Amino acid sequence: MPSLIPFRLKPAFVARIWGRTQLAPWYTEQPTEKIGEAWLTGEQCVVEGGPLAGKTLRDVATEFPDALLGESKALGEFPLLLKILFPDDKLSVQVHPNDEQAAKRKSQGKTECWYVLNAEPGAAVALGFKDPKVPVEAVREAIEKGHLEDLLHFEPVSVGDLVYVDANTVHAIWPGATLLEIQQTSDITYRLYDYGRPRELHLEEGLAVMNSQTSAGKRLPVKKDGFTRLVEERYFSVDRMELPAGSTLDVTLAGKPQCLVLLSGEASIATGNDDLALAKAEAVVVPAATERAVLRAGSDCVVVRSTV
Repeated sequence: MPSLIPFRLKPAFVARIWGRTQLAPWYTEQPTEKIGEAWLTGEQCVVEGGPLAGKTLRDVATEFPDALLGESKALGEFPLLLKILFPDDKLSVQVHPNDEQAAKRKSQGKTECWYVLNAEPGAAVALGFKDPKVPVEAVREAIEKGHLEDLLHFEPVSVGDLVYVDANTVHAIWPGATLLEIQQTSDITYRLYDYGRPRELHLEEGLAVMNSQTSAGKRLPVKKDGFTRLVEERYFSVDRMELPAGSTLDVTLAGKPQCLVLLSGEASIATGNDDLALAKAEAVVVPAATERAVLRAGSDCVVVRSTV
C-alpha cells in the first residue's frame, strides 16, 4: 500500500445568492460576490504544502484509493463532503434523495448534519412539517399559492447544537447562523420553494422523494473518552475535541479516513515523524491507512472530527 500522510486542503468558495461578503472570523478573504459555502473537502479542493501540494482531493483519491479511502474505497471518491455555510438570507426549501433514489443519477444520496458555529438571536432551521401526516397535495397547493412556510416546523438553533437531517427531509436554513455541514458526498438538491426568487424549482422530483416523517432533529452530545460525540448515524459520526494547551489525544481510526477542522486555538496532527499544523476552518484529511495519529494542542483548542 503506498505511503500517504495527512494533508491539508485549501477551501473552495462557492457564490450563492443567499451568501455573505464578510466571512470573518473564519476567513480573511474579502470576496466581491456573496459567498454561501466554503467547501472544505470538495473534489476540487487543492492540497496545501507537502508532497501532494497542488493535487486536488479527486487526484489523491484516484492515485491512492486504498491508502486514502480504506473501507470507503468502493465509493470511488472521498465519502464525506464538509462545508461551512454563510447564510445572509433564507435558503430555499429543499429536499435530497436517498441512496436508492440517487443511484438513478449515479450518485450517493444526501444525508447531512449541521454543527452550529455561530448563531444570532432568532436563528432557526426548518425541519419537516408541523403536521407529520400532511398530504402531498397540501404541500403542492401551499407551494403554488406561496405559503409553504406556514406548513414547516421550525427549530431555533444555538452555538454548539448538532442538527441531523436525513435524506427525504424537507428543510431550509434561515439567516443568522454559521454552520459546519457534514454530508454524504452528493450535491443533488431538489428545490421546492424559493420565496419568489427567479430560480429553477424541481417540484415533481422533490415531491416524489420527500417524506413527511423522518429522523431529523437535534442530537444530544455524548461524553466519550477525551472527546464529545455530537452525532453517530448511518453515514457519519462527528466529534468535538476540546484540548488544553500542551495536551495530546490519540485519534487513530484504523481503516477509515477522517477529517479534522480547527475551530479555535492552535493544533497539529502527528503521524510517525510527520507533524502537520491545522489551520482554522480548513480540513486536514487523515488517510485510512494511517497507523497512528495524535492530535497535539499548541494552545487551548477546539477541533471537530468527522468520519464515516
